[in-house]
Amino acid sequence: MSIQDTVPVTEEGRAQLGSQLRAARTKAKISLRELARRVGISASFMSQVELGRAVPSIGTLYTIVSELGLSLDALMSGEHSAPAPQPNDTAVKAPVTTLPGISAFIPSAGASLPGIQRASDRPEINVGGVRWERLTERADPLVEFLRVTYTPGSESCPAGELMRHPGWEYIHILSGQLNVQVSFDSDVLGPGDSMNFDSTVPHRLSNTSSEDCVALWAVVGRQGFAHPLDLAGAGHASNGDHSAAIGHSHS
Repeated sequence: MSIQDTVPVTEEGRAQLGSQLRAARTKAKISLRELARRVGISASFMSQVELGRAVPSIGTLYTIVSELGLSLDALMSGEHSAPAPQPNDTAVKAPVTTLPGISAFIPSAGASLPGIQRASDRPEINVGGVRWERLTERADPLVEFLRVTYTPGSESCPAGELMRHPGWEYIHILSGQLNVQVSFDSDVLGPGDSMNFDSTVPHRLSNTSSEDCVALWAVVGRQGFAHPLDLAGAGHASNGDHSAAIGHSHS
C-alpha cells in the first residue's frame, strides 16, 4: 500500500487532517518544501495532503507529526502547542508540575469530575483503514491513550518499509488479531493479549484476518519525555552514577 493508495474515510476528514498539518507546520515555521524533504516525500504530494486532496500512509503520517513535534492526540484536537523534545536529563530533573501542558489537566475550582471523554464525541483520525480514537479529554503531553481499529487488510506501513518514532508503546487487544513485527521478530496477538516495545526500533503492524482488530493503545514519551523506566533508574542511581540512569533514551 503506497501513500497514494491510502483513502480517507470522508472528504471532510481528509480536509481536516490537511488543515491541522498545515497549521502545525506554519506554527513550527517550517517551509512546505523543507518538511517534505525531511519526511522523504515530494513537495507536491505534501501540498496535496495539506489541501485535503490526498492522505499519507500511516508511516508517513507518523514521520510528519514527529518532524512537527506533535502527537496524534494533539493533531486530533488541533492543539499545536506541543513542546519540543527535551533531553532525558532535563526531563528527569524537572518537577512534574513544570512539564509543558500539564496545567491543562488540573481541574478548576468547582469543576465537575475531570478527564471524562464521552464515547459519542471522541476525536479521531482515519487513515488507510486504521482508525485512531483519542481516549483522553484533551491532548496529554505525557501519553497518547488511544482506541485503535485495524480493519482487514490494513497495515501501518509496507512490508519493506518498517516505521520508527520516539516513545514506548503498550498494546492490549480487545478483539480480532494483529500481526506485529518488531525488528526481525514477529508474532500474532489475539483477544486478551498485551505487549510493549520501544517505538524507536523499526516495527510494523498489520491485520491479515477477515475481521476488525480493536485494541487499547498507549504511547509514552512520544514528545521526547523520559521513559518511566529511565525515571525509576535515575532514582536508584541517585547515590551513584546518575548519568548511567539516563543514558538509555527512548525518544
